[in-house]
Amino acid sequence: MKSPTMTRILVLTALIGIAGLSACSKEEPAQEAALAGFAYISNQKGNVTVIDLATFEPVSEINVGAEGPRGIGITPDGKLLVTANVEGGDISLIDRVSGEVLKRVPIGENPEFVRIRGNRAFVSFEPAAIGGPPPKPGSEEAKRLAEQREEDEEEPAKVAVVDLDEGKVIKAITGGMETEGIEFSADGSKIIVTNEADENVTVHDIESGEMVKDISTREYGNRPRGIKMSPDGNMYVASIEYGNSLVVMDGDFNVVRKVDTGQVPYGLTFNRDGSRLLVALAKGQVIQVFDTSTWEPVGQVETGKRCWHFSYTPDDSHILIACGRSDEVVVIDVKEMKVIKRIGEQKMPWGVVVYPRSVGTLDAPWQ
Repeated sequence: MKSPTMTRILVLTALIGIAGLSACSKEEPAQEAALAGFAYISNQKGNVTVIDLATFEPVSEINVGAEGPRGIGITPDGKLLVTANVEGGDISLIDRVSGEVLKRVPIGENPEFVRIRGNRAFVSFEPAAIGGPPPKPGSEEAKRLAEQREEDEEEPAKVAVVDLDEGKVIKAITGGMETEGIEFSADGSKIIVTNEADENVTVHDIESGEMVKDISTREYGNRPRGIKMSPDGNMYVASIEYGNSLVVMDGDFNVVRKVDTGQVPYGLTFNRDGSRLLVALAKGQVIQVFDTSTWEPVGQVETGKRCWHFSYTPDDSHILIACGRSDEVVVIDVKEMKVIKRIGEQKMPWGVVVYPRSVGTLDAPWQ
């Protein structure tokens, strides 16, 4: 028997399909809730929390069937959720409406980041990853780790490409050491990844897997993490965690400028029209906002502890950000740029995606 909350999700999801994204009247509160949609939060020490975007209340929890879900993605048709399970070395393919795990697909050691384009999931995994946070760049510990990896000829990270229709890995693209962020080129033919330990951003042809460009980020700081394409496809921006900076590249992946940020930038996304870039500062505990025509900071809003990934709601009125060290999801009013709610009692939340799909650090509705 389905729970009351799951029954509500089923009803509201059906209304989404019927109503699309048209406006609804005050006499139709259920339809209004359905049009608002749902957010899905991966909890590294738990499961997936489902949040009703009409009320910003948790309404259900999805058991992914494995431990340590981090990366999370959603298919364009909204049928599947995909989670990367660090402890299981696999991904879970989940029926979004019922919450049923349809299949678990082996990926490789330490899967982390998930991006979905069409019927394919792109999942980074790191055979050479170490437990816990990586050592501080330039420290003796970091030097010893680099030497050990060289001596042991440890494998670089890879990106598994999963055919979601067939439920299997069809190829693996070799990245660098500790591949983190994933983005796609405007035409969908290339994948762009950030490689933390190699201090670079690399561009790879998806079909052949060959690397076509290597962009060093060393002069801008250490540990490139996030990577995002502008909505018009003419710009790519990477966050440099221990450089407190952004690297802005043109459509051909040439670096055109460096932008200073607050402390420890990680997840980032453009807004829907590309006029603003928002960056989560893990140590600064804010989302910082930049005008992309001038690259001047134009505002910021408080968040929580170690907040990495976030998403706009489908109507662009709010932002939900997962704050792992304060075990909460923070809800931000975009117009007022202020916190309106803190959803606590999470279990190290990591990623956020919404349906209907919207712009965020882990998603783009046009991909």
